[in-house]
Amino acid sequence: MASLLIIDDERVWLKNAARFLERAGHSVRTAGTLAEGLSAFQAEAPDVVLLDYRLPDGSGLDFIRQVRPRDAAVHILLVTGHGSIELAVDAMKAGADDLLTKPVGLSELRERLALIGQAQRDAGRLRYFDAREREASQSLLGDSEAMQQLRQRIARLAAVQAEGMLPPVLITGETGVGKELVARACHFQSDRAQAPFVEINCAAIPAPLLESELFGHERGAFTDAKERRQGLLEAADGGTLFLDEVGELDLGLQAKLLKVIEDGRFRRLGAVQERQLALRIVAATNQDLEQRVAAGLFRADLYFRLRVLPLQVAPLRERGADVLLLAGHFCEQFAKRYRRPAMRLSDSALAALRAHCWPGNVRELRNVIEQAVLMAPGAQIEALDLLLPRSSAEPQAGAPPLPNAELAAVDAPGSRLDRMEREALLQALAAARGNVSQAARELGISRDTLRYRMEKHAIVL
Repeated sequence: MASLLIIDDERVWLKNAARFLERAGHSVRTAGTLAEGLSAFQAEAPDVVLLDYRLPDGSGLDFIRQVRPRDAAVHILLVTGHGSIELAVDAMKAGADDLLTKPVGLSELRERLALIGQAQRDAGRLRYFDAREREASQSLLGDSEAMQQLRQRIARLAAVQAEGMLPPVLITGETGVGKELVARACHFQSDRAQAPFVEINCAAIPAPLLESELFGHERGAFTDAKERRQGLLEAADGGTLFLDEVGELDLGLQAKLLKVIEDGRFRRLGAVQERQLALRIVAATNQDLEQRVAAGLFRADLYFRLRVLPLQVAPLRERGADVLLLAGHFCEQFAKRYRRPAMRLSDSALAALRAHCWPGNVRELRNVIEQAVLMAPGAQIEALDLLLPRSSAEPQAGAPPLPNAELAAVDAPGSRLDRMEREALLQALAAARGNVSQAARELGISRDTLRYRMEKHAIVL
């Protein structure tokens, strides 16, 4: 419930209102003059102020003009017995949130306060999630040269200012390197950080639905279009639209996206009039767009337009000691989340982390540490707690003996053939930047077969 300050010189109404609202669960403080009200406000900043316009030693507008510069969040309701347009304008200019006309019913006041409380809670949640997004955008951890250069490039492009459309950004890198985090950093470090950041995965939505999601539609544009709907382009206007997996975008949508980037104009489905936009498009992909252009799956003109400001995110295996830095960060993060004691990584665990090649990059590391924090019996995480793939040179204990010793040597996890197969899978996945379908084509096997082999060798993306 809210904390209230009621300022009114009608003592009987003041007493009744305070008693009624306290029974409703609110914390109420009262004052009969402007001076008392200012003193009470300074002593304990309330959530809501219910303020009479005419006071013995001044007016409600005087109170608002003194309080509003110091507290922009407090909700102020000005009450008057003689409402007029001029007074309403003056009250809004001074900083009042609403104007009520006497007599004010107590039940009406209770309902109004309930709505204000809900609105303040919603605003608080929005601020909380916004703060989390901002914090995430600053957590591009790593001391490696690759990460330092990436942060410098983000800072330079975030400083770019322009009227209307900003030049697009193309983020490339393997699966799991943190391309979404880079996109958020591009937004929240720019001067448009207060504007919306809207994201969509182009591979997760079928092309016909994706067009409606992006551009919106008018009522009757298609069979199920029963009402007008705003698209994500409009929702992101003034801010950033993040297109993840842009390489999967349908060719028809690619042409429309190119027009948006070129002249900042678009048209809702079923609409006649075009609309103007002022946003930045950030696209990300783990695919080689040049290869897709050569294969006729991606428009060359869109590719060249998207890569005006390219950002390449290095895979984790090329970032040296960043593995240990990130592991420590995730360890602390998950220990707090799951209410575990302060966790630490043993020397053997650190050595195991350094030795692993991390085909799934930061996402794989994050999952490994989360699992270890949950399952480790004590406060120290050992190498066995990490559940990393067993060393290829280390035979698995407890495997049933095969009748043919030669076959056993061929199929055992520690055999040369087993090591060669695992290395071939890792190389193919690395060359395909984590794209399982592309790696399967390169190896000449089906996607399901590759998935089976990956599970056999405990390869995680």
